Amino acid sequence: MNSLLHIKNVDVYVTGSNSEFLSKDVITEFRGRGDEIHIYPLTFKEFMQVYAGDMYHGWAEYVIYGGLPLTVTMKTEDQVNVLASAIGSFTNVPKIEATFKSEIQSNISANTIRQYIEYLENAFVINKANRYDVKGRKYIGTPLKYYFEDVGIRNARLGFRQIEETHIMENIVYNELRSRGYSVDVGVVEKRGLNQEGKSERTYLEIDFIANLGSKRYYIQSAFSMPTEEKRMQEKRLRL
Repeated sequence: MNSLLHIKNVDVYVTGSNSEFLSKDVITEFRGRGDEIHIYPLTFKEFMQVYAGDMYHGWAEYVIYGGLPLTVTMKTEDQVNVLASAIGSFTNVPKIEATFKSEIQSNISANTIRQYIEYLENAFVINKANRYDVKGRKYIGTPLKYYFEDVGIRNARLGFRQIEETHIMENIVYNELRSRGYSVDVGVVEKRGLNQEGKSERTYLEIDFIANLGSKRYYIQSAFSMPTEEKRMQEKRLRL
């Protein structure tokens, strides 16, 4: 293999199964002897490059079945058996722990939950978006927002029972930004004003995404539709 390195138009890649490793294990065990290449599922744009149909039918299928490459050629009935996982939202470990205790009377500890979440991240099932205070220019900490690498995996995990297109579109936009190399946070802007009683009140407005790449920074709102004037005002009320 070393002899091949002397050929100018040849690149040599040595691969092997990492089925027993998570991403951080590979980097630890092979430090200095390998590189990690993160391969994302197909973005919607890439999906449409090989999809045999129009954009609207393609979107309908992508929202449900996601962008794992094989899904483009598989029939709907075949996909259900190969997809798994769940979608996330604003949450933190104490909130999850409280839900387990109240819903199923489980005594699972916060440390165990935190470890499970870390496993999902290292297995590239989910990614987290931190909360960033735009005016204060600092990260807030928890709660975080989690998005899944592939929306089809999320839908299959829930038995295709919760096809919430507004939230799924947000997940798709997040994945698109990440695939283009942007680091992505969830933005928060503090607003101060008076309530109906004339007392000072502090509220927080959410920016769906703050995307950063070098000197580039974009503030992005994700809205599947704005059918009413109230909804349009809600999306436009934030001015930086």
